[in-house]
Amino acid sequence: MTLFDLVIRSMRKNIKHYYLYFFALIFSVVLYFVFATLQYDSAVVERAGQSMKFSSAFKVAGGLLIFIAGIFIVYANAIFLKRRSREIGLYQLIGLNKGAVARLLIIENSLLSAGALLIGIGIGILVSRVFLLLLMKLVDYEGFIALSFSTAAILQTVVVFVAIILLTTIQMIYTVYRNTLLSLFNADKKGENPKKPKTFVSAVLALLGIGLIVFGYWLSANMMNTMLFFNMIAVLVSTILGTYLIFRVTISWMFYQIRSRKQGHLGLKNSLSIGSLMHRMKGNANSLTIITVLSAMTLAMLAGSYSLYYSTEKESRYSMPHDFMFESDEGLAAQFGEELIENGIDFTSEKIELLSVWGTFEKDVFPEWDGPMDGTYGFSIVSDQQLEKAGFQVEAPKKGKAVMHDMNYAMSMNNMKLPFDVNVTSGESDRQFRITELGSGNVVNFVSVGFQLVVNDVYFEELKEQLPLESEGNMVLDVYAVNLLDRDQLEAASKIFSQSKYIDNAEGENYAYSTDYYSMYENGILTNGLLIFIAGFLGLVFLISTGSILYFKQMTEAEQEKQNYATLRQLGFTVKDIMRGIIRKQMFVFGLPLAIGLLHSVFAIKAASFLFMSDITIPTTIAMGLYALIYIVFAFLTVGYYRKTVKAAL
Repeated sequence: MTLFDLVIRSMRKNIKHYYLYFFALIFSVVLYFVFATLQYDSAVVERAGQSMKFSSAFKVAGGLLIFIAGIFIVYANAIFLKRRSREIGLYQLIGLNKGAVARLLIIENSLLSAGALLIGIGIGILVSRVFLLLLMKLVDYEGFIALSFSTAAILQTVVVFVAIILLTTIQMIYTVYRNTLLSLFNADKKGENPKKPKTFVSAVLALLGIGLIVFGYWLSANMMNTMLFFNMIAVLVSTILGTYLIFRVTISWMFYQIRSRKQGHLGLKNSLSIGSLMHRMKGNANSLTIITVLSAMTLAMLAGSYSLYYSTEKESRYSMPHDFMFESDEGLAAQFGEELIENGIDFTSEKIELLSVWGTFEKDVFPEWDGPMDGTYGFSIVSDQQLEKAGFQVEAPKKGKAVMHDMNYAMSMNNMKLPFDVNVTSGESDRQFRITELGSGNVVNFVSVGFQLVVNDVYFEELKEQLPLESEGNMVLDVYAVNLLDRDQLEAASKIFSQSKYIDNAEGENYAYSTDYYSMYENGILTNGLLIFIAGFLGLVFLISTGSILYFKQMTEAEQEKQNYATLRQLGFTVKDIMRGIIRKQMFVFGLPLAIGLLHSVFAIKAASFLFMSDITIPTTIAMGLYALIYIVFAFLTVGYYRKTVKAAL
């Protein structure tokens, strides 16, 4: 019998073991090929040409995908090799040297990998259009999307997975050469002998784990200061270390206390759950910690990206409260209005006067990270009635008081102390305003007008008369707000506004790009749509990878404990009795990392909430709910596999 004949016979015999590794290979190939296909698709390339962020984001995400796929395949291969340890030992026992066994495994791996590549690319070709349509929908692309076949994507996928396969080949050679016959035959019997923990040390470390996580949560809510970068590192380190101690010490200590109180008589359900976990807690601590922390990071990434996409329209409107705006050019505004009328677009147009002045802030008003803010800054004073005529509803403050708006300082304004004073230079003396309220977003579209102060109309007219507006750098600035009556006509109006005569000044320099609400909204959809697609894609890859790893690991443990289940069945215990204990175990294996990961991500999103002007509760809840649902599916699959194993034990 040749070595190749032995390979074929081995593959036929071990089909039940191969399918796990084969699934991991096919799944990774499909996802990477889909991603590579999107990179070379004409519609995506067209969009990428409009935004450098598009192509850069795909390159970064592609690198992360390779890393995740590589780790997943290597881990699946390690489980696969462990399940075949006895077989590898038998090959050596019957006379094959380690070199021949290594060659046998390499040939098997090559055949499996070639088959996985072919099947994975085939499936990828079929499903890539679905992902392409989803991406184009998210970035609001309305052009024709043709079905394309990318040779470059195939070559890129082959190159990447040949490299990963070489890595698994090295892993197989290392496994064969580093293990003795005895270790190969006893690989599936390895377990831990839980020792009595040192009471004082274990109690201190257990409490330290909980304390580190609590400290990380507290710091995440109070890290916005000049030490922001170091605070972020401290949060990450304390949370990871605390999570590890929770799994490695706290839970082990709790399990031992439970066993001690019961004087070692755990009963059937606890023996199959607590007893089984205690004998593997040390080995599981690392993997459960990694899965928990990465789950939290993935959840935060998914919830954050979905929140950004969900709030794009509202965030854009906060920056651009009016559909279009012209500065100091009534004729240009009138010309734009005429073109809108010619195209059947109904609108309102209103002049808004801004008193553009210079002033200073009261000391220690802004948060630490903004610095002292003791310089002179530009302010634009605007009447509440003029804003209301232009369609922007605001509350009229009392005389001498003002409401401050500025989207550029939205994060800082969430942490400013009210009330505070603003001193405006007025030539002979300073005019003082009392800021009693901070408004959401801007009241005019321009980002160059400085801080926007809304005052009541009577006070505005007084200031207009009293302030020396043609000296000291102060001036009256007229802006013209144009708002459409039909929101569905925004895209058509934006195309008219994009003409160079509206967005370029006399020197041909662009100056009005930021005064068009719809353009900003469209750019936001492009950026955030790409972000949520990549985050969702990587999140799906990570979720299925970690879920599969836990599933594979539990399958291996089920095989190792099969004899125990047979013994229990012979003693008269029913499948239902045994499954109660197993379900308890799976609630820990899947439920605890998910619960802690969700808790970590909640505080991570809460810490990043300053990035959002709008409420992100709904998108965050939806993202976390979907993630938890898919994770629970893997738990049910694992319970189902255990049920089959228990039933087949006799």
